[in-house]
Amino acid sequence: MIGAIAGDIIGSIYERHGIKTKDFPLFGRGCRFTDDSVLTVALADSILSNESYAGLLRQYYRRYPHAGYGSMFRAWALQKDSGPYNSFGNGAAMRISPVGFAFDTLDEVMEKAREYTAITHNHPEGIRGAQATAAAVFLARTGSSRQDIRHHVESVFGYDLERTLEGIRPNYGFDVTCQGSVPEAIISFLESADYEDAIRNAISLGGDSDTLACITGGIAQAFYGGVPDFITQQTMDLLDKGLRAVVEAFARRCPSPSGQPLE
Repeated sequence: MIGAIAGDIIGSIYERHGIKTKDFPLFGRGCRFTDDSVLTVALADSILSNESYAGLLRQYYRRYPHAGYGSMFRAWALQKDSGPYNSFGNGAAMRISPVGFAFDTLDEVMEKAREYTAITHNHPEGIRGAQATAAAVFLARTGSSRQDIRHHVESVFGYDLERTLEGIRPNYGFDVTCQGSVPEAIISFLESADYEDAIRNAISLGGDSDTLACITGGIAQAFYGGVPDFITQQTMDLLDKGLRAVVEAFARRCPSPSGQPLE
């Protein structure tokens, strides 16, 4: 999942200041982890510890209250026994990559993606976005080709992945819905040459940059067998001790397809 976190951090400074180019410094001044990384790590923690994900979401919110959460999530996190709030926001997809790395069959990945997502994002579009992302991660790490991933996501989830970044980019704006960002994030991966190129593709769309790159980054890590060392190191350096410990533990349990866990 380090690929998702790196994407979040790299894209963090462009979230409200979108750019339409792939030519930018990977770790610009002010890059930081946001709620995308915090809630992704919370899910990894739940998978590793078997603790309630709902409980850990609230714990992580209290630990990192200024990470940039949406208003609906903040209201949910502040209430001990609140139920899901029927969201179709892309928060469903940005935090789900650990599921694609941690489970052994596509059926299990689909069920776990639904289970973890429905705690908050129980709208059908929220579930669809999370499942499509988790499926893409799983298929990528288990050797599927780009075309196989494209075909599966289109046929099962109904997203149009035949569009191109060149066609999307000019008129694409800030969109926090799953249906308006998950397909674009997957296309950013499909058109990439390597992990770094995938992240640059996602951010160059100029939308919800950190979340687009977070979604794209998890898939790209799985497909390309990891994240370049210099990106991994800078990403880890920008995490605090608590987040870093969970990321390292998860990488030991669920290494990238190359078999190389984080050091």
